[in-house]
Amino acid sequence: MEKTILKNLLTNEAYVRRVLPFVQPEYFQDTAERHVFELVQSFFSKYNSPPSKEALLIDLDNATDIAESTFDSVKSIIDEITTSSESENLDWLVEKTETFCQDRAIYNGIMKSIEIADGKSENVSRGSIPDILADALSISFNENIGHDLIEDADSRFDFYHRVENRVPFDIDLLNKITNGGLPEKTLNVLMAPTGVGKTMVMCHFASANVMDGRNVLYITNEMAEEKIAERIEANLMNMNIQDIHKLPRDVYDKKMEALKSKLEGRLKIKEYPTSMATVNHFRFLLNELKLKKNFVPDIIYVDYLNICASSRYKSGSAVGSYTIVKAIAEELRGLAVERRVPIVTATQVNRSGFKNSDIDLENTSESFGIPATADLMLALVTSEELEELGQLMIKQLKNRYSDAQKFKRFVVGVERSKMRIFDCENEAQNLSNLEGGSAISNNPSIQKTSKEKFEAFKI
Repeated sequence: MEKTILKNLLTNEAYVRRVLPFVQPEYFQDTAERHVFELVQSFFSKYNSPPSKEALLIDLDNATDIAESTFDSVKSIIDEITTSSESENLDWLVEKTETFCQDRAIYNGIMKSIEIADGKSENVSRGSIPDILADALSISFNENIGHDLIEDADSRFDFYHRVENRVPFDIDLLNKITNGGLPEKTLNVLMAPTGVGKTMVMCHFASANVMDGRNVLYITNEMAEEKIAERIEANLMNMNIQDIHKLPRDVYDKKMEALKSKLEGRLKIKEYPTSMATVNHFRFLLNELKLKKNFVPDIIYVDYLNICASSRYKSGSAVGSYTIVKAIAEELRGLAVERRVPIVTATQVNRSGFKNSDIDLENTSESFGIPATADLMLALVTSEELEELGQLMIKQLKNRYSDAQKFKRFVVGVERSKMRIFDCENEAQNLSNLEGGSAISNNPSIQKTSKEKFEAFKI
């Protein structure tokens, strides 16, 4: 196959233009064949046409990186591939070349991974092995070179009318501002000061997703796995979180059996040490869950962004927190695209936003690269008035799904003891949509909505 590829690189310009961007020198195990390919590749990149036999021989004579022991073998291969006049079907040839490249890439990736595992590659960590294998498995001769405004009108019309797969909320206004929920391949960020309820809101979302039949992966870099499970359990059982600890074993077992019969989705919770886990750890976890538990998540929660680690920048490196946190956001979004799921995470506000009743994007902690990368960014705002009413304000900071000025601010009800949020009555929203930070009145008639919809949760 190597000789066939080299021959057609010299004689078939249509073939060259289709495959040369994807073929790499390391795919040729034989040293002489690799040198011939490098000569062809160098000539084409410089002159934008395949070389003749004479041009190859002249470049061979001028080459300084070819050992004398290899020179005759390279010359012999050039003579061999330029004397054959047989031609192959172009589509067949491209298909076989793609298969060859895929096989060689996988083989090289496995061998490189073994070297890393044996400690023979000092500058490469074992955490890079999943990326090396993923890159090898992703080799493809993608011939898509862009979208044509006129020629691709039919496919664009189909795109406009295609129903996008989304993970819906159980909060009406959140569905309205996202056009029905969170799309695949997106990064969605909640921002709030410490103690406002970022984890509570994400636990509620995760609970609603599981009740809706979705598979949920909740990654925590802060709390223990059991603490996150406790919050989700309180939500699903419709119980005060402290009362769970008082349940006798037989009652607890009955509640868990009843919960098991009602849940249509599955939930996995994984804890990592603070500031130690990167997207490489998350990739490995996803692969392990699929292999060992037959579990593929429909949505991933990462609690929370700032205490993840970057796979590109090591802790203590010369780069600042802006670059590191921006890199983490980009890597998380890349994982969302790669796995075709929405990722929901959270971030802190900076010092100026800690007591601000009208949080904005400039209050983002550590790196403005977070809002630059996120598809949806929501601020969670509380105050004494809101606490008295049992409410939490949500403010849109960035929204790629719809107009961020529509329902710019709105409130949801909160039951912190049950780790739950819920829809509020319309009259509460009328006040919350006023401009300015103090949009909520202390009018006692504006209370949280009734909670009949949660009666079904009782077990």
